[in-house]
Amino acid sequence: MQLYDTHAHFETEDDSSIAGILARARESGVTRLMAVGGSDELNRAAIMARNLRPDDVRLALGADRDQLSRSAGETLADIRRLLSANPCAAIGEIGLDFHYSPGTSRAQCDLFAGQLALADEADLPVVVHTREADDATLGVLDDVPWRHATLRGVIHCYTGDTPFARKLLDRGFMISISGIVTFRLAENVRTSARYVPDDRLLIETDSPFLAPVPLRGKRNEPAFIVHTAAFLAGLRGVTTEHLAELTSANALSIFG
Repeated sequence: MQLYDTHAHFETEDDSSIAGILARARESGVTRLMAVGGSDELNRAAIMARNLRPDDVRLALGADRDQLSRSAGETLADIRRLLSANPCAAIGEIGLDFHYSPGTSRAQCDLFAGQLALADEADLPVVVHTREADDATLGVLDDVPWRHATLRGVIHCYTGDTPFARKLLDRGFMISISGIVTFRLAENVRTSARYVPDDRLLIETDSPFLAPVPLRGKRNEPAFIVHTAAFLAGLRGVTTEHLAELTSANALSIFG
């Protein structure tokens, strides 16, 4: 069984620690993963992970909704430099989160839109975070001109309802399910996870956060995705092997 963790953060810049995480992932059947940035620190650690295992690790670099201490122009210039210096498979994570900082909504939208434009320029897919910002997310996605065939990307760690999922699917996105699907109070996530079509479904850890049951409360890592895969397979009435095969094929189709 081969698994693809489409969203893993590395919060350390210690080579041996990152190497250990990657080794445990390989031992658990994770044959490929996406190392995802989002801040200066996360971007540097993601680059280190990719450089340690270039055959197994794909790279996404970007600035998330919290990176507002500089102007959007300065941040975009930094991301552009990173993209030119590293072999990226995607731009991310980017997006909107109005749960904690609704007062920065306009600045978040500007940064999000700017990185979507960079993705268009580079012809790369995007890794998008959205929380309590459904209408704004759709508005930014629809307002940014897209010169290529279609906007490509994934809505990571999906926690929305099925009507929002339908709108995102209509716009060509894949939807990634994290360990939240195993949480007792996450019935809305389970409903959405049943709804997503086979050819649009991805899985992820969002490590080091959101470890799945039965490991909830531990520091998450890519090796733990086996638990999310098994739970999601049962939810959708298929074998874990089938779920791993289809989600890996989907991830390969968009990220390589």
